[in-house]
Amino acid sequence: MSLISDYKRQFLWRDWPAVFEALPSLNGQSVLDLGCGVGDLAAEFVSRGARVIGVDLVAEFIREARSRNLSRATFEIADLRALPDFGIAVDGVWSSFSAAYIPDLPAVISEWARQLKPSGWMALVEVDDLFGHEPLSDETRMLLEGYAGDSLTAGRYDFHMGSKLKAHLQQAGFQVTREFTLVDLELSFDGVASPEVNEAWQNRFKRMTLLREFCGRRIDDVENEFLNCLMRPDHRSRAKVYCCIGTCHSV
Repeated sequence: MSLISDYKRQFLWRDWPAVFEALPSLNGQSVLDLGCGVGDLAAEFVSRGARVIGVDLVAEFIREARSRNLSRATFEIADLRALPDFGIAVDGVWSSFSAAYIPDLPAVISEWARQLKPSGWMALVEVDDLFGHEPLSDETRMLLEGYAGDSLTAGRYDFHMGSKLKAHLQQAGFQVTREFTLVDLELSFDGVASPEVNEAWQNRFKRMTLLREFCGRRIDDVENEFLNCLMRPDHRSRAKVYCCIGTCHSV
């Protein structure tokens, strides 16, 4: 299964209605969708009356998003760390599952805020403790935690970004109005995973080449134990998906 197909399937496992309920009315608003992927959420914004500028660095995703031919939506290739000036001030900035790739997030949020109208809003969604699933052996848990630490040190990815969103928004000058966790049938759930969710995790492990290098000869054991953990009736998740919404009164 391609990454695009994976993304489209994963969209259905997220509790997006809870986020939209927490956002201001989108009718007539302009939204900057940062890390827009294949345009699933842009389509949701448009269906609620918003105009959308979707931004992603992956050209394949942007081509897929453009192929939707969404009214009131444009899609641009750009680095989220160095956004171009789009020539308008937007009502809201949205970014889901992109913040963890930017460990120095507060400084980048401040740059994103330059795209906002005065009193505009910003909404961030991110997972915290992606590998936080039990039961796992001590050896496997230590390897996964070691990899998470290595990723943070190298500035590649912060596996605990979700729980930091509120503090990062506040550090960037935002007034946080809502913070809550979301139901997620792939990333944060208890009990037995569906076969489709287990397959999605298999695909994720295949794509994580740096994890494979970090674990070395142990990678097959780590992957198999983790996937088996997800299929156990006593499986429990420490991972949480956070949504944090703030307004830029003081930015």
